[in-house]
Amino acid sequence: MTSSELTLIRPEWPAPVSVRAVTTTRLGGTSGEPWASLNLGDHVGDDPSHVAANRTILADRLGIPAERFGWLNQVHGTHTVKLPLAGSLPPSADASVTFERGQVCAILTADCLPVLFCDAEGSRVAAAHAGWRGLCNGVLEQTVAALGEPATLMAWLGPAIGPASFEVGPEVRDAFVARQSQAAQAFAPVGARPGHYLADIYQLARLRLQQLGVTCVYGGNWCTVREPARFFSFRRDGQTGRMASVIWLN
Repeated sequence: MTSSELTLIRPEWPAPVSVRAVTTTRLGGTSGEPWASLNLGDHVGDDPSHVAANRTILADRLGIPAERFGWLNQVHGTHTVKLPLAGSLPPSADASVTFERGQVCAILTADCLPVLFCDAEGSRVAAAHAGWRGLCNGVLEQTVAALGEPATLMAWLGPAIGPASFEVGPEVRDAFVARQSQAAQAFAPVGARPGHYLADIYQLARLRLQQLGVTCVYGGNWCTVREPARFFSFRRDGQTGRMASVIWLN
C-alpha cells in the first residue's frame, strides 16, 4: 500500500471551523504484516523507520509539521497533560489538551475508545485514550477537568470495539457499576459466555460524559474487530498496528 491510499475518518459533529480532527484507518502506509499498513504506534514491534515514515505521511497529509504532534506514552491510566510540553520524550499519559493553535493532540488505539473534545468557541481541544481501565478510573473526568466548563464542550467517540464483540468478565462490570450504578445497562449477558458480559464501551462513555455535564456527544457507531480491512484490532489479531485520532486548532 502507498501513501496515495491514505484513508481518513472525519468526525461528523458541529465543531467550530477552527477545530480540525481526523482518525486514521489502517490504510495508506509503509508497514508490512502484521502492521500493514499505516501503523502509527512505535511500541508494537514494527520497524521504527516504517513508523516514522507513516507519521510523516500523516503530517504531510494534514499539512502540519511532524514536531507539532503530541504523541503520548499511553499506559491505560487517567493522567492528562497540557500541550505543548518541554522535552523530547513522550510523557506517560492517556489524554492531552491544548489551547494553542497548530498543536496536535494525538492518541493511538486498536480497540480502545478514542474520545475527541472541543469547546463551542473553538478555543480548546483535547484527545483521550479510553480503554476500559482508563474509562472506569476517570480518564474522561480528568480530561474534562483540564478543559474546564463542561457545559460548553462537545465530544466525538471514534472507532472502537463494538458492543457485539467486547466480551468481559464480571469484574469489569462490577468496577463500572461501583462507580456509576447506571453503567449496569451497558452490560448484556446475552451472547456472552456463562458468567461474562458483552460491554458497550460507547454507552459507558456516554454515561460518564452525561454525568460530567457534557451533553453534546457524537460518533460511536463502529466496531474495530469486525472490519479487518479498515481497522487494526488487538483483540482480533494480537500483534497489530495502531490508528491515530488527532485534533488541533487550525
